Amino acid sequence: MKNKNLFYPLLLSLLLLGACSSDDDGGTTPDPGTGGEQPVDPPPAAAQAIDLTEYDNGTGVMMQAFYWDVEPRHGWWDLLSEKVDDWANAGIDRIWLPPASKGQSGGYSMGYDPSDYFDLGEFMQHGTIETRFGSREELENLIATAHNNNIEVIADIVLNHNSGGGLQWNPYREKETYTLFDEEHGNASGLFNRNYENFYPNSTSPYDEGSLFYEETNLDHNQQYVQDWLWAADYSVGNFYKNEIGFDGWRFDYVLGFEPWVVKEWMDAIGGFGVVELWDGNPDVLKSYIEATGVAVFDFATFYKLEEAFDRFDDLTYLTREMVWQEYPDKAVTFTANHDTEKDSNEDNYIATENKMKAYAFILTHPGYPTIFYSDYENAAFQDELNQLILINNSIATGEVEVLYSDNDEYVMKRNGNGTNPGLILYINTSNGIKSRSNIETNWNSTPVMDYSNNIDFTATTSETGTVTLRAPAKGYAVYSIME
Repeated sequence: MKNKNLFYPLLLSLLLLGACSSDDDGGTTPDPGTGGEQPVDPPPAAAQAIDLTEYDNGTGVMMQAFYWDVEPRHGWWDLLSEKVDDWANAGIDRIWLPPASKGQSGGYSMGYDPSDYFDLGEFMQHGTIETRFGSREELENLIATAHNNNIEVIADIVLNHNSGGGLQWNPYREKETYTLFDEEHGNASGLFNRNYENFYPNSTSPYDEGSLFYEETNLDHNQQYVQDWLWAADYSVGNFYKNEIGFDGWRFDYVLGFEPWVVKEWMDAIGGFGVVELWDGNPDVLKSYIEATGVAVFDFATFYKLEEAFDRFDDLTYLTREMVWQEYPDKAVTFTANHDTEKDSNEDNYIATENKMKAYAFILTHPGYPTIFYSDYENAAFQDELNQLILINNSIATGEVEVLYSDNDEYVMKRNGNGTNPGLILYINTSNGIKSRSNIETNWNSTPVMDYSNNIDFTATTSETGTVTLRAPAKGYAVYSIME
């Protein structure tokens, strides 16, 4: 549902807090009115941290459960099965798997070169029976293990292009093309056999100029035959994946290659969770896709604002600019890294390692549906911190967003909470020293507060009117909420 109340212009935000900031090493902060020192009121000695596990705001976190060229080959499904219990305990509620079907590259394929949609690791073709990730039986075991832990499993679906077919004369291109898919040519299952008539151009459809790659094997979704085999018929790929294999939802690869109605019809026919990869940093483009399909998008607008704020421009005011989650919090899947950004040589397409956790702190405290990248979670330097942020996301990261302050190296944001849920305050600091900001307006009157990120040992008590002085560590962040 559209929620315009979450959008906040920077000017209004700056007016909300007439506070001052300073580099701070001790227990006082400069008083903005006198230039003197303002004491920090400590909490009562008996004050204790609240138990975040007692709060459930109904949100969750998705794990992207792969990276590019995963190892070990043929053992990936089994490796993930061993991790699912820990992920569930951490608060993960969905895992996104790579394309599970046999690709042209056989045992080396990451699945984005689909050949046989129905071969999930049980037919000998392209030099292997198992896919790079394992056998169909191992995949089904992984899905069952996830379901036993109340985790949904998301399939990566490649609908634009096919690879690995046999050569045949193509009268529409007047040359031979790799467009023959049958039992002997890249489709050993014998299901959804294809030929040149099922790809652009053909007897019913002109050349598809929207296809940016794999143009000779770009599927023609206008054909009823293609629609039936992909989503419309009982025997379709979508129904097979959902009803026989057990997938719960879909990540649609490269939707720039085909029209939005394709995704909408798939979702109407198959159902489940859906999110598209529309690689565009323009929030208006992403929001238009949501409005056309009703399907969630990966929030590339947020990703690029994080990269600009922390890396490219080193200016946290970029965190106040337009992003998809501000208007469509339930349709914005936020992320700080994925399999493509981490292998991209363009430095503007990834967030530097030293800034990753600040970026995760942003997406795990703001609205949207956050995604954790497997390689980041498996980084021993990140895992405990990510687990704590996931706990914060699933508990006190709730209520409307209010940006209290932002400049080049400070960002202060409040989630207002709701009911008995207290909400939180996020304080990001990219400077080289500890920052302290006074007169922060909270929703908590005469209440002790502390940092729940475990990044700074600092507690304080809010005033009778709810104002407080808070601190953030150098090149880091803190997440404050109440004590009891």
